[in-house]
Amino acid sequence: MISLTLNTKKCMAELLLRETFDSFLFIEGSVTTFNKFTIDGYIHSDFYEDDAPAESYSSWKSLREFVFSIIKGKRTPLDFHFVFSLSADAVRTLIAENALDFQPESVQGLYLNFRFDGSTLTCVTGTSLKVFTLDKSLDHTFDKWVEKFFTEHGIEYNIAL
Repeated sequence: MISLTLNTKKCMAELLLRETFDSFLFIEGSVTTFNKFTIDGYIHSDFYEDDAPAESYSSWKSLREFVFSIIKGKRTPLDFHFVFSLSADAVRTLIAENALDFQPESVQGLYLNFRFDGSTLTCVTGTSLKVFTLDKSLDHTFDKWVEKFFTEHGIEYNIAL
């Protein structure tokens, strides 16, 4: 787990205006402007007849424009927080590419927790497993993957100590 302080303007552009984070799943979030808007990313499959999505959570791609409509305007939100997760396929790929001794099915989620307090945007990584282990190789690999992801997309950050 690492905590990154992000370049707010650049990261917000990547989050809201570009496809950078579209492949992530949106777990939950809230935005406080003139009201507090809370969004649960869990997909209620009974809403669909035959074409329910395979994932349990909505993609950021499917919610990005809606969230942008809440945030856009002349005034900065008072605060927000978003929880993103890698998809199951992305988790499998990360484990395989790094030859980690983990079964993808044992990973509950690899998370990005974005929090904006009105002036500073931070991202804290998180790993949740369905099994107990002292092996932190997945945590460290995911942290490095996140740093590389931000760097590749030009999102400047400082690691909070």
